[in-house]
Amino acid sequence: MASGEESKSTHRVLRISQLDALELNKALEQLVWAQFTQCFHGFKPGLFARFEPEVKALLWLFLWRFTIYSKNATVGQSVLNIRYKNDFSSNPRYQPPSANQKVWYAVCTIGGRWLEERCYDLLRNRHLASFGKAKQCVNFMVGLLKLGGLMNFLIFLQRGKFATLTERLLGIRSVFCKPQSAREVGFEYMNRELLWHGFAEFLIFLLPLINIQKLKARLSSWCSPLRSAPNSDSTVAARGKQCSLCGEWPTMPHTVGCEHVFCYYCVKSSFLFDMSFTCPACGTEAHGVQALKSGIEMSEVNAV
Repeated sequence: MASGEESKSTHRVLRISQLDALELNKALEQLVWAQFTQCFHGFKPGLFARFEPEVKALLWLFLWRFTIYSKNATVGQSVLNIRYKNDFSSNPRYQPPSANQKVWYAVCTIGGRWLEERCYDLLRNRHLASFGKAKQCVNFMVGLLKLGGLMNFLIFLQRGKFATLTERLLGIRSVFCKPQSAREVGFEYMNRELLWHGFAEFLIFLLPLINIQKLKARLSSWCSPLRSAPNSDSTVAARGKQCSLCGEWPTMPHTVGCEHVFCYYCVKSSFLFDMSFTCPACGTEAHGVQALKSGIEMSEVNAV
């Protein structure tokens, strides 16, 4: 007796495997629907807008016919070596779900989603009092079903059987197709991925707080020490052949208090963007934007 219970617990499907199967089913449905809509990409937009719930129901019915009805398992379950078993059967051996259970599974899953989408579509733009009451009834029923699904999920987390409310109502549960060995998880890879994702999120948070331009100017000022007399007129004229930001001939030359010259639009836009703007060449902090002194003409700059 003890050995029978031990073998039964050994072949019991893990909760994570059942949840993974559900996620794989959702991903497959999204993939099939995306591929189906791509087939009609060149047609008139909104071609299936009016009949979208019916088209989806036909696609899901096609998948149901060649998965659960034929193989007693969804696509996600087949990938994970899982299939459905008739839990109402007293036979200790594997008993597949009956035909009625499979049909009711399609009615509850495919028909339920189709009914919900169609009801919302019909009652969306109706403003009559009778339609308002019908909409409230539909919302109440949907909320009641979602509450039942939540209660079932909590029970599933405790007992590990019937991952969805439909499985519990129909009496079908997940079992392994073949004896399953112990699931081994490599935590080294998981730890490395978690560490990298945490570091990436930290960088995404930190980078907007760093003034790259100011940091570049500070590094350049450390690499090339400042020379004396930075504000002399001759030095300004000598540096005035190119803008220190764009590298072109300065248009409407301005300064920020150092010997370097800038285009008006270059320095003004940088100063408005960053009030703590510093000269990218020498690192001088800008307290304002001033035009070149009237004694320094562009002819003097050309003569240098």
